[in-house]
Order: sequence, then C-alpha cells, then structure tokens
Amino acid sequence: MGRVREIDLREIKEFFKEFGKYIVVSILVILLFIYVISFQQVLGPSMEPNYNEGEIYLLNKFKYKVTKPKRFEVVVVNTKSSKYMIKRVIGLPGEEITYKDDVLYVDGKIVAENFNRASITEDFDIESLGNNKIPLDKYFVLGDNRGNSTDSRIFGFVDIDEIVGKVEFRLWPIFK
Repeated sequence: MGRVREIDLREIKEFFKEFGKYIVVSILVILLFIYVISFQQVLGPSMEPNYNEGEIYLLNKFKYKVTKPKRFEVVVVNTKSSKYMIKRVIGLPGEEITYKDDVLYVDGKIVAENFNRASITEDFDIESLGNNKIPLDKYFVLGDNRGNSTDSRIFGFVDIDEIVGKVEFRLWPIFK
C-alpha cells in the first residue's frame, strides 16, 4: 500500500515538473489578454477612411493605466450601451470644443486635424451636451467619418474608465 502511494506522488511530481511550465505560460497569456492587450475589430463605417469595417487591430489596454489619452489618439471606448467602439480623442478634460465651418476650435484657437476624414464636421458646440467645458476625467471622441458616426455628439462625454485602451496597429488584413 505504501509503495502505491509513493508511485502516485512521484508521478504527480513528474507531471507538474513536465507540464508546470505550460501551465504557468498559459496563465501568463490569459493575464496578458485580460489586463494588457486584446484584439478589436472595426464594426461599421464610422472611422472610415482610416479604419475600415472588418479590420482587426491590436489594443493596448495598459497604456491608460499609466498615462492619459492625448488629442487625436485612436481609442476603444465602452459606451453605456456596452458596445465597444473605435473613436478618435478630440477633446481633453477642461477644454472647450467647437466646430465651425468644418474647423476644430479648442479653447477658441484653431487646431488642425492632420488625418483623413470621410466627411465634413457639421457645426457643433459642446454646450449642447450641457457643459461649456469638458468635465474632469472626461473626453470628447468622434469618428473620422463624421457624417456617419455615433460618437460624443450622440452619447456625450466619455469617462476615463470607459476608455478600454489605445489602438496600436492593424493586424488584419496584413497588407492594404
């Protein structure tokens, strides 16, 4: 009886010695995808022409744990409707944002948008969202296809906690 128990313990030790590294790597990969990176597919036309429907991007979920989003960074937001959407950060906390004649004004000064847009931005002022400035820890996000985008003009400011991460680079399709 003692010999059977001794063999069972030895086999168990060998199993963990042999497969333990795979278990540790599997746990690390799972933690990596929960807390650090993930994949995000573009759904809909709201980010055209820069991000097209069906493309898959690597999402850095750790970046905004140590830094704050910057203007024009492309992020994934988790809106109140539980939809993950790719949007571009336009306004930062404490700023006044206005669009007049397709020109972005931040605190009354013109700011050039140096990326392609599929359509013009209709006149807009954040006062229509009930504030003359973006509240602390909130951001104003828009799609690049302004004529066909559900964004902060519709669902309001995005809380820092609703920003899932920064879109880093396209994984699929590999060539465009």
